[in-house]
Amino acid sequence: QVQLVESGGGLVQAGGSLRLSCAASGIIFSIDFLGWYRQGPGKLRELVADITSGGITNYADSVKGRFTISRDNAKNTVSLQMNSLKPEDTAVYYCNAEGRTITRTAYRSWGPGTQVTVSS
Repeated sequence: QVQLVESGGGLVQAGGSLRLSCAASGIIFSIDFLGWYRQGPGKLRELVADITSGGITNYADSVKGRFTISRDNAKNTVSLQMNSLKPEDTAVYYCNAEGRTITRTAYRSWGPGTQVTVSS
């Protein structure tokens, strides 16, 4: 199994910055995709950004130009630098990983989530 642990959430004023980090551990052969999703109050979970093992990134339109996703393949970590935060960015942010275990079994794992609150 693959476990994910997020860190870095918190309370920040609008216009401020936060950096989220996520570390993966377990019987990992590959992590093909690492990503961040979020779920705001009364909303469905949505993709914020993801990144392939080769470094190709994908962002939701609402965060383009403000958020930057990066990963360290050697450490099995992914980070999300969030700048110019807005109250509508308030949500629980979840780390997601997809790949294969050492037995070549496909997996998709989620972290427990970390709260990000942006005050106006």
